Amino acid sequence: MCGIVGYVGKRPCRELLLQGLEKLEYRGYDSAGLSLLADDRIESVRAVGNLSFLREAVEAQARHEAGAVATATAEPTIGIGHTRWATHGRVCEANAHPHFDTGDRIHIVLNGIVENHVALRERLVAEGAEFTSDTDAEVVAHLISSHYDGDLVEAVRLAYNELRGHYAFVAMAADEPDVLVGARKECPLVVGVSDAESFIASAIPAFLAETRTVQYLNDDEIVVLRPGSTAFMDAAGTPLERDTAEIDWDESAAEKGGYETFMLKEIHEQADAVAETIFDRVPGDLVELGDIGVSDDELRSLRRIAVVACGTSYHAGLVGRYAIEEWARVPVELDIASEFRYRNPVLGEHDLVVGITQSGETADTLAAMRLARQSGAKVIGVTNVMGSQATRDADGVLFTRAGLEIGVAATKTFVSQVAVMYLLGIKLAQVRGTLPPERAAELAQEIKRLPHLISELLEHVDEPVREIASRWSKSDFFLYLGRHVGLPVCLEGALKLKEISYIPTDAYAAGEMKHGPIALLDEQTPVVCVATDSPVLDKVLSNVAEVRARGAHVIAVATEGNPDVSMHVEELVTVPRTDWLLQPILAVIPLQLLAYYIARARGLNVDQPRNLAKTVTVE
Repeated sequence: MCGIVGYVGKRPCRELLLQGLEKLEYRGYDSAGLSLLADDRIESVRAVGNLSFLREAVEAQARHEAGAVATATAEPTIGIGHTRWATHGRVCEANAHPHFDTGDRIHIVLNGIVENHVALRERLVAEGAEFTSDTDAEVVAHLISSHYDGDLVEAVRLAYNELRGHYAFVAMAADEPDVLVGARKECPLVVGVSDAESFIASAIPAFLAETRTVQYLNDDEIVVLRPGSTAFMDAAGTPLERDTAEIDWDESAAEKGGYETFMLKEIHEQADAVAETIFDRVPGDLVELGDIGVSDDELRSLRRIAVVACGTSYHAGLVGRYAIEEWARVPVELDIASEFRYRNPVLGEHDLVVGITQSGETADTLAAMRLARQSGAKVIGVTNVMGSQATRDADGVLFTRAGLEIGVAATKTFVSQVAVMYLLGIKLAQVRGTLPPERAAELAQEIKRLPHLISELLEHVDEPVREIASRWSKSDFFLYLGRHVGLPVCLEGALKLKEISYIPTDAYAAGEMKHGPIALLDEQTPVVCVATDSPVLDKVLSNVAEVRARGAHVIAVATEGNPDVSMHVEELVTVPRTDWLLQPILAVIPLQLLAYYIARARGLNVDQPRNLAKTVTVE
C-alpha cells in the first residue's frame, strides 16, 4: 500500500523525509517522490523503482543547488514524500507522487482512490487546468488550487467536501512556507509532534525515530501542521480537541503498527486491501476492469474458463468459480497448477485461463499459464506484484492491491484475490448479458460495501474468537465442513490452522462427511462449520445435526440475524449480512483469527511457520 510522510519545522528535511519513506518500504511500492519548499518555490523529485533511485535523484538535485552559487537556495525545512503502489495509471515517473497544480504552487501526496476523479477532471480542465499524469490523485492538487486564495486550510477543506472515495492526502503551498494540511477519509493518517516541528505520515514508523508523541486523525477530519503545533477540525471547519499519546514501541513493533505480529496486522488491513482492489473498478453501477488483455467480443465468445492456482490462491479461485458460473453462466474448471501442467489439458482459442499467484512468481502457476498460451488460450494473471513474471507471461493482468504481505500465511492477499474474482464475474455477466442490469448494479454496490463490512466485523469478532481458541488450543485434530461457497472458506480456514499451529486438520464438503470423515469424530473433536446464509443452509444444518449426534463439538460461522443456526451448534460467531455469494470474504476472517489465536496459545511463530516460504519459486 502507498506511504505518506510530511515534515514542517526548523531542520533541513531532505534526509528526514527519505528516512521516513525507507521506514515505510515494508508496505510495498513501485515509485516514489519528494516535494521540498525553499525560497518560495517547491521542487519535486520523483523516480520509478527502489528508493535508492529516488535518493540518487535527490542527491543530484542537492548537488546542483549547492553548485548554483549565484542563486543559492536555502535548505528546505518543509516537505512531503510518497511511495506509490499504482492503481490509476501505469508505473512511470509522471504518475509518481507528489502531484501539483498547473502553476506548480500546490503539491499533494495521496493514498487511496478518488472515485469521482473523472467528473472533477472534466470540470477542472474546462476551467483551464493542465494535467500531466494519468492518476486520480492529481485531480486533488488542481481542485485545491481552484479554491486557493491565500488560505491553504480553507482550500483543502472546500476540496475535501467535493471528493468522494477512500483516501488520505497531505497538501503544501508555495505561498505558505510553514504549513502542511492533511485530510483523511477511510485511509490511515497519523501526526507526530515535538518541539518546533511536526510530522505527518500514513504510519508511525515513518517518524518514530524523531518523536514518540502522536495524535490520531479520524475519518472526515482535517489537520493543520505548523512547526511544533497542530490544529484539528471537521469537514465543516469546526475546531476539534485532540489529545496526544506516547508510543512505547520499538522499531520492529512500529513496523507492525503496534500489533504483536505481522499476521495480525495484515488481518486488520483487509478492509483497506479490498478497498484498494475494488473502488476505482466500480466507479458507478458497472464494473470497469480496463485493458485486461481480452476484448469484450472475446469474453462473449468464451467456451469455458480454467482457473489455475496453488494453495490459498486455489481457494480464492474456487470462490471465483462459484461466482462466475452463477452470474456469467460460463463453465469454469479449477485445477491445481502443478496438476494442470502435466495432464495435457484440452485448450483452444475460445478458452480463458486465469492464473492466480500472489507473488507472480509461483513456478507451477507460471508454467500452467505458459502452457495455456502455447495452446491458443487467452491468459489473465491475477497477482499482487507489479513487474512479476506473471505480468509478462499473461495477455493481461488484474492486480490485487493488498500491499506487501510479510506473514507467510496469506490473509489480506486472499480476500483481495476473491474480490478480483468477483469483479471478473460481474464483468463477464455484463458483457454476456446473463444478469439483469439491476441485479448487476446491486452486486456492484454490495461489493463496494465490503470494506466497511470487514471493518465492522473486525471490531466485534476478535474477543469471541479468542475465547474459542483458548478453549480448543490443545485439540489434536480439527474438522472443517461447508457446502457451496462455504467449502472454499473451510479449505482456507483449515489451511491457515495447519500452516501456523501444526495441528492435523481436514476440510470436507459437508455432503461428503458420511463417505469417510465421520469416522474421525468423537466427543473430543471440534468441528468448524461455515453456515452462512445460502440456498444450501438447510442442508448444512442437517450435516451439523449428524456431527452432533456423534458427540462432536460444533463451532459455526453464521450470518448476523439468522435465528436458526444458534439452535444447532455449541458456539457461534456471526458476520455481517451481505449477498450470500459475497459472504466468503467475511466468513474467512473469523477462521483466520481462530488459527492465529490457537497458534499463539501454543507459543508458535505465526509469521514464520516451519518448513514454509512466502513464495514457491521452484517445482
